[in-house]
Amino acid sequence: MDEHQKRRHPRRSSQLPVRISTIDPEQDPFTGRPFFRSVQEICANVSKGGAFVRTRESFDSGRRVLVELTLPDGRELEAIGRVAWSRRVLAPESGPDDVGLGVEFLGAASEQFSALEAFLTDDGSDTPSDA
Repeated sequence: MDEHQKRRHPRRSSQLPVRISTIDPEQDPFTGRPFFRSVQEICANVSKGGAFVRTRESFDSGRRVLVELTLPDGRELEAIGRVAWSRRVLAPESGPDDVGLGVEFLGAASEQFSALEAFLTDDGSDTPSDA
């Protein structure tokens, strides 16, 4: 079975700004002090169930995160998520476009999920072209 056939929700390609922040503190291995991480990245595709975020940052699978996604109309989706998987390349800056992490959405306000659904169902036909 193809990977795309296993998905519960269809995905839409995107280039949306997204901030991923840890919810639970991590521990600095050198000082033992707790800290939180936050990175500004690009969301490469999104669905009602989650998102693929291009990043070279490492987040452990299972880690709970806050996802702040800015939709093209300016509305925001703030969702609690879980890192479902992480794909890294241990190489110089050049690397495949699939380096990043998959985040499963666990919950958000219903009006924010409605804004996401509107984005996912918009085919762009009412948007003027740049031609």
